[in-house]
Amino acid sequence: MAIARLHGGPLDGQLLPLDNSDLDRLIVPYSETQVVYARRGALERTGTTDGPTEAEFWFVEAEDDIVPSSDD
Repeated sequence: MAIARLHGGPLDGQLLPLDNSDLDRLIVPYSETQVVYARRGALERTGTTDGPTEAEFWFVEAEDDIVPSSDD
């Protein structure tokens, strides 16, 4: 099992489990739309004793405009 570390966009700083560490893009549901993240760089922590394998994904785009909720 590997994890995706997300950078930028509405999911900045989130960690998601990856079943397939070979993915180059992630399309993730967000509110009523989807956001796209692309992988940059090589996998990190690929050894057997240094924790879960990590891949860094950076925000590319959202399918629709993202409007923050205004919970007054």
